[in-house]
Amino acid sequence: MFNIERWNEIFEAIGKNKLRTFLTGISVASGIFILVILLGVGKGLQNGVEKQFERDAEGLIEVWSGTTTKEYKGLNPGREIQMHNGDYDLSLARFGNMLGLKSASYSNWGAQVTYQKESGNYSFRGVYPDHQRIENMTIINGRFVNFNDLRTYEKVVVIGQKVSLDLFKGKDPLGQIIAINTIPFKIVGVFTDPAGEREEARVYMPISTAQKVYGAGDKISNLSYTLKKSATYEEALKESNKFVAEMEQMLKSKYTVDPGDDGAIGVNSSVENVKNIYSLNLYIRLFFWGVGICTIIAGVVGVSNIMLIIVKERTKEIGIRKALGAPPISIIGMILHESIFITTISGFVGLLMGLGLLELVGPNVDSDFFRNPEVDFNVAITTLFILVFSGAVAGFFPAYRAARIRPIVALKDE
Repeated sequence: MFNIERWNEIFEAIGKNKLRTFLTGISVASGIFILVILLGVGKGLQNGVEKQFERDAEGLIEVWSGTTTKEYKGLNPGREIQMHNGDYDLSLARFGNMLGLKSASYSNWGAQVTYQKESGNYSFRGVYPDHQRIENMTIINGRFVNFNDLRTYEKVVVIGQKVSLDLFKGKDPLGQIIAINTIPFKIVGVFTDPAGEREEARVYMPISTAQKVYGAGDKISNLSYTLKKSATYEEALKESNKFVAEMEQMLKSKYTVDPGDDGAIGVNSSVENVKNIYSLNLYIRLFFWGVGICTIIAGVVGVSNIMLIIVKERTKEIGIRKALGAPPISIIGMILHESIFITTISGFVGLLMGLGLLELVGPNVDSDFFRNPEVDFNVAITTLFILVFSGAVAGFFPAYRAARIRPIVALKDE
């Protein structure tokens, strides 16, 4: 394999057919280049999808109310269902042993928030302390609301980073007073959220305070829960489905809603999405690997055809070698050596070009569903093995044909 004479033969053959070798190399390099780019794009899509699922706690279950769409027990459709604090308390009493995180919220989606001469429209939500982990928020300054704030109806708020930048222009907002619909609140914390600016354009306060100062009584907008960790995904899904069914039945029974009326009471679990995201990422990877491998196969076929032409051109030479006693394995090795060399060098160039383009363009791509396109080290090593294997496959059939040539027939070849 590392015989100096063999290498001289390879370079001499390449030198005699520079254009043909160059075009063959381009076909292989472009195949690897496309494969690397596709894998990078697939990784970017995977990262984007996973980022979207990071916005909330794993296995989040949300409950909301709406308007009835069906007549039930003499009650007409069109009734507005409004949940109350009692629903949250009832859920804790009935399902407390199943629950991990839990929170109720009261929301306002269009509040005027003012600090001195700066103002803007942001949403605010009254919540329980667990809401921080339910939303996967990270406190970067100060703290989140606590149970003491709820108990004493403290007028304190935690603002998103976007709100902080908009109103305070980089100054420390901690301890400052802002007005939300003309009512003053003290800032006790600033948070970031993995979902980005949309979530960071929010203000959180104790739910008891929100209900009291804005005249909401005991009304709530949503209920949010996570269940305690299960040993397996199947157990988690079973527990989630059980909780969803029983929670929905409990609320529909309380508010006299048709069991099949999904518009009046909605309960959604993201537990299934945890499995869906892995399935989606698998399909993305399989699709791009499939397209990339097909592209490489096209290049390999081109290399194989070129090697067949080379075998044809060197038929008399091969016949002389065999007549002088060269074993078939040496003939096969000669053809395979040249095929693997051309394929590997060309593919390595394509690999470097693909990695270089991803490194150059990747950091400049900014999209919610496409982030950090890249190819990790293990994938790069796998691609190199594919290159060597492809070169061997491309050269095998021409090499096998060359090894079967009878010396007498080869010497007569014109």
